[in-house]
Amino acid sequence: MYFRFCLTTAAVLCLVPSIPAADRPNPQVHIVEEIVAKINGQIITRGEYEHQREETRAQLEKQGLTGAALNNAVEKASADALREQIDQILLAQKGGEMGINVDADVNKRVADIQKQSGIADPDKFHEWVREQTGGQSFEDLKLQFKNSLLSQRVVGEDVYRQVIIPKADLQKYYDEHKAEFVRQDMVGLREILVSTGDKSPASMAAAEKQAKDLADRAHKGEKFTDLARQNSDAETAKDDGLLGSFHKGELAKQLEDVVFQQQKGYITDPILLGAGYEIIKVEEHTVAGQASFDEVQSKINEILAEPKVQPKLRAYLTQLRENAFMQIKPGYVDSGAAPGKDTTWKDPAQLKPQTTTKEAVANQRHFKKFMRVVPYGRTGVKDTGAAAPPEVAPIPSKPVENADGSGK
Repeated sequence: MYFRFCLTTAAVLCLVPSIPAADRPNPQVHIVEEIVAKINGQIITRGEYEHQREETRAQLEKQGLTGAALNNAVEKASADALREQIDQILLAQKGGEMGINVDADVNKRVADIQKQSGIADPDKFHEWVREQTGGQSFEDLKLQFKNSLLSQRVVGEDVYRQVIIPKADLQKYYDEHKAEFVRQDMVGLREILVSTGDKSPASMAAAEKQAKDLADRAHKGEKFTDLARQNSDAETAKDDGLLGSFHKGELAKQLEDVVFQQQKGYITDPILLGAGYEIIKVEEHTVAGQASFDEVQSKINEILAEPKVQPKLRAYLTQLRENAFMQIKPGYVDSGAAPGKDTTWKDPAQLKPQTTTKEAVANQRHFKKFMRVVPYGRTGVKDTGAAAPPEVAPIPSKPVENADGSGK
């Protein structure tokens, strides 16, 4: 199953700029957080709500908005801020009810980020995460990944799976939009660079010998990614030698004349360029021309399914709200509220206090919103009739109680 993400995994640690140590909160200080909503025993704090607003502003500023236009765009986007946080909580909770386990995927994401950071020591890596995210803990980062993946799986299973696009419609779209599926010749490459150093005869000879040895090992079947990570002198070594994707005209002629003539999996002999000897592996090779229907069928399915998914997803989230125990503080609006659902803030004297500490929030392992929109996925294509409405798994009619025993 394929899922679209608004933010890539690599961008996660860039959501919040690094904060100088002198300006970071003292972990020993008990900071009081105002609670603005309670969702089946989970809470949303004002700090989280405001943090999302700050992220929205930062993203819009990157798009070039300033002044009144920026402020208006922030207000418009923030109107759905609480809705999106509640959506994420409800979907993650539903994933838990369905028994979905995403631990392996979470661990893989964390391992990828740690590899990119180049920090092997766990304690130092955890501190690096805190620095890169402005004080967020390593455990909170993992929880974000988990809730994001749970949400994707739930939407894929209970919403997207119900959207079936007949194969005849897919073929019709392909026939009418063939120009959209004309490909350019492109290669994806990995590299191992053996530097020639000061380019003295001794350095050149040593580099050539090492490069030939590495190329020979790669040709005999050793993993190219391992050889690159352990031996390459290029910056790409930390990414297993991944060089990127290129069209014709974007590479040095010595490389281009070789790689565009070869198929996926081909490994070159050492090629002497400016910095040293390059050994290149063709990771992918897309030949120019019209892509076949079979090659783009999944993409077309995604295009046609998207407008059908959104209303079904909102209906699904409305049903989750109808069966949830929810309280929202006056002054905050859930723009996705279920019609007729009572979410009024009850007498705080009979419930938990309207404030909590960050430590208490962490202890409850509260859910935090991870992505700017609700992600969704798709399943395989079937040649059948119109999409059936989503079949939502039964949800207990009795609302979940708060920790203090209060309920609906």
